[in-house]
Amino acid sequence: MPSIDRRTLLAGAAATTALAATAARSQDDMVQAEPDLSGKAIIITGCSSGFGRLGAEHYARRGAKVFATMRNLPRPESDELRQLARDENLDLHVIEIDVLSDAQVAAGVAEAERINGGPLDVLVNNAGIGVSGPVEVQDMEATKLIFDTNVLGCHRMVRAVLPGMRSQKSGAIFQISSQLGRVIVPYAGHYSATKFALEAMGEQLAYELVPHNIDVTIIEPGGYPTEVWVNRNIYTKALKERASAAHTDGYQQVVARMGEEDGSRRTADPMDVPNAIARVLAMPPGTRPLRMPVHPGAKPQIPINEVTAKVQTEWLGQSPFGPMIKAVHNRS
Repeated sequence: MPSIDRRTLLAGAAATTALAATAARSQDDMVQAEPDLSGKAIIITGCSSGFGRLGAEHYARRGAKVFATMRNLPRPESDELRQLARDENLDLHVIEIDVLSDAQVAAGVAEAERINGGPLDVLVNNAGIGVSGPVEVQDMEATKLIFDTNVLGCHRMVRAVLPGMRSQKSGAIFQISSQLGRVIVPYAGHYSATKFALEAMGEQLAYELVPHNIDVTIIEPGGYPTEVWVNRNIYTKALKERASAAHTDGYQQVVARMGEEDGSRRTADPMDVPNAIARVLAMPPGTRPLRMPVHPGAKPQIPINEVTAKVQTEWLGQSPFGPMIKAVHNRS
């Protein structure tokens, strides 16, 4: 096993733990100071709207070289971002990546590395979809699509960027999960299942990448008024139209509402998520928290995060994996 020394320095451990706990428990996730992201090369998936689009603009304005990716180019959203980059003189580049495509992921990351003149510093795995309804109603088409997007798509991106990050012995990966990656709401389809999987993948990556000085942070947003609910309605209505009565009969009232979600009741500021990512990214390498709940309201996942960190540390802390586990959880 490679030697591990970056997070075992006890001098900063207490301060780091306190900072992570404060961030997790805070009811105000807005960043108070604007971090300087100069020198960071950041690639983001799903930048046509929502957290991805807002993040691309925000990080570029903070000095980063940003590679904003989206599928199905050309499209108006890509033209808008390119025009914004010209108008504000931002180091922002739009690249086509559909995370469902092995070829597009490989080619898109290679193009970003070519433009950057070397490996990328940061991956924000933001692209994701939802398909609502009872689990029984989720047919194999819907099930494969959501897992391929929310889980395998993130894995494709991680595999594409990691050789470069390992070569430079530094990097940061952000997995955009959800509160529903730790708690479950009935009739949300396989959304929680995919986000639970993403959480597990992210945590395992965090341990395994300690020797390579690469941080992994799992962002856990609550509900925000982004375009995700519009796209969810499109996928969910299509599922409802092709669903068999053999599966829908047991959930008639729920099925009747499938594809009718109204995101207007959500009032939290979506900029909370890019702000939280920028704040974590500005922290010293090796001190970034594994998980970052983000929402001005309730964060029901916090006690779950705390107990799983405790269990992991107590279970494996004295094993050969102990230095990795302790490094990630900032425990001595």
